[in-house]
Amino acid sequence: MISKIVFVLFAVLALFPFVNAPIALLMGLSIALIGGNPFLSFAQQASKKALKWSIIGLGFGLQLTAALEVSKAGLWLTLTTILLVFLTVALLNRFFKLPKALSQLIASGTAICGGSAIAAVAPVIKAKNDEISMAIGAVFLLNALALFIFPALGHLLGLTQTQFGMWSAIAIHDTSSVVGAAQVYGDEALELATTIKLSRALWIIPLTLVFSFLHKGDTKAKITIPYFILGFIATMLIAYFFPEGKSVYEILSFAAKRILVLALFLIGSTMSLKKIKDAGVQVLSLASIVWIIVSVVSLLLILWWY
Repeated sequence: MISKIVFVLFAVLALFPFVNAPIALLMGLSIALIGGNPFLSFAQQASKKALKWSIIGLGFGLQLTAALEVSKAGLWLTLTTILLVFLTVALLNRFFKLPKALSQLIASGTAICGGSAIAAVAPVIKAKNDEISMAIGAVFLLNALALFIFPALGHLLGLTQTQFGMWSAIAIHDTSSVVGAAQVYGDEALELATTIKLSRALWIIPLTLVFSFLHKGDTKAKITIPYFILGFIATMLIAYFFPEGKSVYEILSFAAKRILVLALFLIGSTMSLKKIKDAGVQVLSLASIVWIIVSVVSLLLILWWY
């Protein structure tokens, strides 16, 4: 009973402005690792829906013309880092010797958008359930760390809002942590990070098609398209073509930011020591090394170009 009361109390607190994304994630982790989540099944489902709706709502606060410019500017950086990740994983796996499917899952999750990319690619490359669990576990842990580390590093390095927004969108795996870290850094960083990350997520489609072709053209494999991106685009279009509703859009955008923080609380509450243990030292090591390499390289490119 006490654990249920604490869960509900923390969930309500996550909706208040004084609780930011890292604190919400920490609240969720504390529930998961100390007393256990009394609403685990609910949290797993609700976190996904809350994240998607928050992304859709954020579109009301973005400028369409600026978003198009940002997506165009980040295209070369996105393509460069995707190729870098897959090449690095292929080279490093000669040493780690992980199963090919597992290494491809790690590369996909690191290169594009974490768990979503892993879930989309897994059936195409016929990955085993334990391989999927290990890859997602590693990505989840690194995402949690990124939410705390990236804003601190950004301030330490004196990154501008533009530089941090681009860096977080490129170097952090999941959309939830990208948007959460950028939200802490500033509104401009949030707009940039959200737009670039969602345009980056669309690379799930060509990536899945490439893997399908490489795996003997398996056309039976289902290609998962992140439909919430269409919702994000739709809300941007609404705000652009009907500017007279600006006051309403501001309220919806604010609500979306609070829902995002709630989503991070729910995501944190689904964590478990078993997930970390299942990932294994080798998987975590490979995923961490690749993550560090792409983070450093993308940061250097951003500092040089912007």
